[in-house]
Amino acid sequence: MKRRTFVKGLAASSFMAFTTTPITARTSRKKNLNQSKVLTGTEFFLDIGYTAVNLTGNPAVATTVNNQISGPTLVWQEGETVTLHVTNHLKKSSSIHWHGIILPNRMDGVPGLTYDGIAPGETFTYRFKVRQHGTYWYHSHSGFQEQTGVYGAIVIKPKKREPFAYDKEYVIQLSDWSDEKPTTVYRKLKQSSDYYATSRRTVGTFIDEVKKNGFSHAFDARKMWNEMRMNDNDLSDVTGYRYTFLINGKNPATQFRALFKKGDKIRLRFINSSAMTFFDVRIPGLKMTVVAADGNHVKPVSVDEFRIGVAETYDVIVEPKHNQAYALFAQSIDRSGYALGSLTPNNHTLAKAPRMDPVPKLTMLDMGMDMSGMDAKGGMKCSSSMKMPNKKAMKKYKWSAMEAQKYPITKLPIKWGVQTTMKAMSPKYRLDDPGVGLRNNGRKVLTYADLKNRYSTRRAKKPDREIILNLTGNMERYMWSINGISYADSKPLVFHYGERIRITFINNTMMNHPMHLHGLWSDLETGDDNHLVRKHTVIVQPGAKISYRVTVDAKGNWAYHCHMLYHMAGMFRKVVVV
Repeated sequence: MKRRTFVKGLAASSFMAFTTTPITARTSRKKNLNQSKVLTGTEFFLDIGYTAVNLTGNPAVATTVNNQISGPTLVWQEGETVTLHVTNHLKKSSSIHWHGIILPNRMDGVPGLTYDGIAPGETFTYRFKVRQHGTYWYHSHSGFQEQTGVYGAIVIKPKKREPFAYDKEYVIQLSDWSDEKPTTVYRKLKQSSDYYATSRRTVGTFIDEVKKNGFSHAFDARKMWNEMRMNDNDLSDVTGYRYTFLINGKNPATQFRALFKKGDKIRLRFINSSAMTFFDVRIPGLKMTVVAADGNHVKPVSVDEFRIGVAETYDVIVEPKHNQAYALFAQSIDRSGYALGSLTPNNHTLAKAPRMDPVPKLTMLDMGMDMSGMDAKGGMKCSSSMKMPNKKAMKKYKWSAMEAQKYPITKLPIKWGVQTTMKAMSPKYRLDDPGVGLRNNGRKVLTYADLKNRYSTRRAKKPDREIILNLTGNMERYMWSINGISYADSKPLVFHYGERIRITFINNTMMNHPMHLHGLWSDLETGDDNHLVRKHTVIVQPGAKISYRVTVDAKGNWAYHCHMLYHMAGMFRKVVVV
């Protein structure tokens, strides 16, 4: 652990207790509003307010739910009706959005689209029937309050017995914290998009590239990136230079602890509640069996590691074989830092963080360029170490390409100009690509191609039409958009109640974008019509494309956006279901 990380973690220990929080809940009542970290029942009282914290060795003020970071875990029962009284004690308007929850439009919690928000000093009561089960979360949809602490977990118990067994369960809520005000962070990104970059091209790195690839290739690569005004290390807008990474509100020095007994089967409900950080998660020494994605059961997949994008959730089951501490290790995608906890037989035995992986580099593949036809004389070869897709994967790609020709395409306005300084020339479906930094790392890494719905989707309606949405941006000016048009200049997307739409995203940028559609499920195409994977947030990789199907079964206005908080202002659309 870096000394800076260790010192600021020790300084924060006075704020955070060393206790674990298994999902054993107590009823929510006003009198214990700020006491319990897990609340259950059908009526809940939640207060949004200011709380003094010290997560880095420096005092700061957070916006919190019930004075907690993370906010209390809410435990609901499928089929019941829940009532949630949310009181705003901030000096500005606030809100809570129930992420991934299927509910009436007026209960979705998006100011300006579904309601006016919660004014200072006011209470808003949400009430809706719980129509699903699984792992979800909640967060503010007002300004940058999500970054400053307004978020928490939701666990929904199922009506029917689940198709897997476990002895204990824990929420593992990942997040990123900054003492710096989000408005300041955003202003600095607008001034210089690489302001927080921790790894840049230098003379020293050029010498290393010459040693590895030869002068000609190293020079050509440097020339190419300079001409494009891009950086092959540009993986995160805000890095560990500014962020402290947390698990359930605890940093790597204080560590969240999940207790187990030898032989226990432990269900870990991973939630990425960060504002801007993708995490690569593993538990060295343990296999993880993935049993649910975004709250929905999938066919079990045994993996060593998985990448979790902002707003995604994964449920895994692990079986510790020894009485030792195992590291709950989540390194940021750019390897600038990590979140760390311990799966341990007692509160006093803590795991050590494994060595972080090398800093990844983006390649031509991540730029949406097809380098297969180039040789040494023809220019720069793709430096990706990813193996060529196997025949099965190629069939999936061909299947997706054929599907794209089946449905009438609804043309949408698109502008290539100041908003769009990048364009993927040959975007591909890369469902079996674990992504930059995870390719051929010697571990079994989860990909979207591994995910299959546990239950048949064979009879699901075929799409009536298709829309294509280009994710676009100008990194120099830190401008984000869809189809080259910012949200402020856009017109709503109109969906018709009862139709089924195929949505295809093409990512023309060099960053991952987690796209979240409110109010409607996204059935991800992985090549198997019989087992489409149901998700609420879908990652679109750099220079790639991806498709999913949406059954339009809820009327009203819905938000549709990238869940990277500082991208959301431009990469956002209003969806109107009529």
